[in-house]
Amino acid sequence: MRDQKEFPYIVIERETGGGLGAFALGALVGVGLGLLFAPKSGAETQEDLREHARKFREAAEDRMRDVQDQLEDQLGVARDGAKEHIESVKSAMDAGVQAAREARDELEKKLETTKAAYRAGVDAASGAVSVGTDAEDALEVVD
Repeated sequence: MRDQKEFPYIVIERETGGGLGAFALGALVGVGLGLLFAPKSGAETQEDLREHARKFREAAEDRMRDVQDQLEDQLGVARDGAKEHIESVKSAMDAGVQAAREARDELEKKLETTKAAYRAGVDAASGAVSVGTDAEDALEVVD
């Protein structure tokens, strides 16, 4: 007899999400098998079906609440992160505006100081020219 290892075999795999669809399918198959193998009367079977449907609905509602809670938590984390980022950008902008104001004020003070020095230089030069003119006039008179 041949060894089993000699026969080729094929493995087929699928990637499925599983999740709610697989759960619903499993629940329906379980209910169907329960109906086939349970020797109960029609009323008892209907009551069992109602009970199974109620449990299935509760399980689905619980799962949906869990998913909703997870989404709300993730949304809250994202919202908090965005708020923190916005606050850091606002504080950086405020610091930049304040630095620009301080630099402008400093430049205005330096400009005023420079203008005052220029005016003083012009006034001193004008005074020297007029004093020099008076001195030349005086020298001419002495001659």
